[in-house]
Amino acid sequence: MRQPVLFVSHGAPVLILGDTPARAFLAGLDLGAPRAVLVVSAHWETADPTVSDAAAPETIHDFRGFPAPLYAMIHPAPGAPAVAAEVAAALAAAGLAVAMEPRGLDHGAWIPMKLIDPDARIPVLQLSILAGQGAAAHHRLGAALVGLRDAGVLILGSGSLTHNLGELFAGGLDLDRPAEPWAVAFADWMADRVVANDVDALVEYRVRAPHGARAHPSEEHLVPLHVALGAAAGDPGRRIHASHEYGALHMDAYRFG
Repeated sequence: MRQPVLFVSHGAPVLILGDTPARAFLAGLDLGAPRAVLVVSAHWETADPTVSDAAAPETIHDFRGFPAPLYAMIHPAPGAPAVAAEVAAALAAAGLAVAMEPRGLDHGAWIPMKLIDPDARIPVLQLSILAGQGAAAHHRLGAALVGLRDAGVLILGSGSLTHNLGELFAGGLDLDRPAEPWAVAFADWMADRVVANDVDALVEYRVRAPHGARAHPSEEHLVPLHVALGAAAGDPGRRIHASHEYGALHMDAYRFG
């Protein structure tokens, strides 16, 4: 059976320690029993697409200044070297230069997966995003992965529906701060365009969405959604979670297929 494609917002690392709607959503998300989960995280950027082929990926604590309990957490999921080889082959068949390395799981991967699969039973591997390349390049990257869905691989983009840290800090670190109107307008526009399967508008979000560049001064936290959109191959998409934190951080999630 063809696996769905998902995009989730992973938020700040403290998400896993808190009690928020986004945390509850991830903790209740049922992925079924995929052969493996291929995570495309905002926190691994390379020049060319790179696939992690670690047999037992380490948990990478790629953040500083957070509460001590975070640094004691691990997500000891098995890797999936055979699936990594299939991912690399699919990318190469699409004409993309591809590399492999035995990298561990960054927090964009292990935090949502630890909430979704606390017993670490589902094999997990990662695919990098492309440094300095925008939505169109990531849509093409996702399109190269469609066949993996028929081979039991669930593709999970992990980023943030909005990600403007300047706006977040300027408003103060109040988790319950009311949602910023500009962020709501952007999030609702994205949801409408996903449901309409308006790929052109989504790829051109920086100029067509309200507050597109304000929502993402840099693009690394949204391009995982464009990978998911490419891998969806036209399958219907819908918003399956909507919430906000710190006023400016929208934690929306999407499912395709």
